[in-house]
Amino acid sequence: MIIRNINLETVCGITSTLPKNDKPEIAFAGKSNVGKSSLINALMNRKSYARISATPGKTQTINFYNINDEMYLVDLPGYGYAKVSQQEKEKWGRMIERYLHTSGRLRAVFLLIDIRHEPSANDRLMYNWVVEQGYNPIIIATKLDKIKRSQVDKHVKMLRQGLGLLPGTKVIPFSAVTKQGRDDIWDLVEREYLDRDTAQEEQ
Repeated sequence: MIIRNINLETVCGITSTLPKNDKPEIAFAGKSNVGKSSLINALMNRKSYARISATPGKTQTINFYNINDEMYLVDLPGYGYAKVSQQEKEKWGRMIERYLHTSGRLRAVFLLIDIRHEPSANDRLMYNWVVEQGYNPIIIATKLDKIKRSQVDKHVKMLRQGLGLLPGTKVIPFSAVTKQGRDDIWDLVEREYLDRDTAQEEQ
């Protein structure tokens, strides 16, 4: 994907009306501080378009990035941040659920998991929850540069087993530092989600 232009077109808070977009949407979910903003910046080929913060739980809105006027990258609020009240967490959960249920253009959900560690209870809950909403998330195993190359297969297997992934679920290791995995993510998006959409519109 050659990025020609980007526009942060819509920012939705808890009470906002979700946009009725006419282009394919690809959503990204993940635990606070798993590297979601870094991934989205890497995909957009920008250093700091999506705000990166050392403070977990910074993304409290659903952000719609219009890419090349062809599609949207949708940044969902991070989950599992301990310092946020239970009431606030539930509001974010309802906001994400409303988006997953009502978006007519959502084509895929990518779920970010830290490759270094066993999936947390929150990671497992989020994976199972997205599956229950009718999606088979693609897993992006972030922070790839933090482990040795010889450990990658072992850690990917650990994620598969820890999450109880459905057979055939794709796992893409990714590093925001080296950008390894960036092209794999775009190839998958273009091949499986954008082309199909274009074909449907041409029929």
